[in-house]
Amino acid sequence: MALRPVQVNIKAVDDRAVGRFWAEALGWSAYRPGGTTYVGPAGGLDWPDPVAVGINVVAVPERKATVKNRVHLDLATTSPAHQRELVARLRAFGATPADVGQGDVPWTVLADIEGNEFCVLEPREMYRDTGPVAAVVVDCADPRATARFWDGALDWTPHEVTGDQASFRSADGVGPYLEFLRTPGVKTVPGRVHLDLLPCPGDDREAEVARLRALGATDLDLGQGDVPWTCLTDPEGHEFCVLSR
Repeated sequence: MALRPVQVNIKAVDDRAVGRFWAEALGWSAYRPGGTTYVGPAGGLDWPDPVAVGINVVAVPERKATVKNRVHLDLATTSPAHQRELVARLRAFGATPADVGQGDVPWTVLADIEGNEFCVLEPREMYRDTGPVAAVVVDCADPRATARFWDGALDWTPHEVTGDQASFRSADGVGPYLEFLRTPGVKTVPGRVHLDLLPCPGDDREAEVARLRALGATDLDLGQGDVPWTCLTDPEGHEFCVLSR
């Protein structure tokens, strides 16, 4: 019994426009299988994708608060020239520079067309085979404690767990990493970006949710009503959803 991350959920006032931005940014395609915009590799929906973690953009009426999101994407590059070209291309698509207190660093911090922060990384060997998304990054106060919860929750493998950061990746060694970074400050507003998890074949969603509660997850009522997914928070208050297959 375990869960796998299958998509990053982003709230947006204009889900179609934000979906188009991320499709252009990642070289993927945008689909409208229902009332949301899904962004994934070209060739049609293959959900869950065996390699990629997709993006699901959901329309909401509220605009993003001025505070930094506590979940963001890191984009991979293969060379300094690729990093420069990708930043220029993203700026042409509507991305804007973002200052999150990063100082003088070798990566570039940008925001999408609705202000959601993300990073374009300098080339790093560990991300050479992740695809366009190097990592889904989560700010947290205690990476070790947070890693204990997520290690029990996921079927992914821990790669590094220290007092400053923890990282996980698919047991098959494909796709992006999931990283938890020690970050000053505390969560003050509902998350604009969160992970959606899916049970493995043959596993029951309700049984998985019960297991997560035993690990320390808390039920979250967002007014979602009767839906085929369950909203929870981890022990640090990060929202996530457990989907039905």
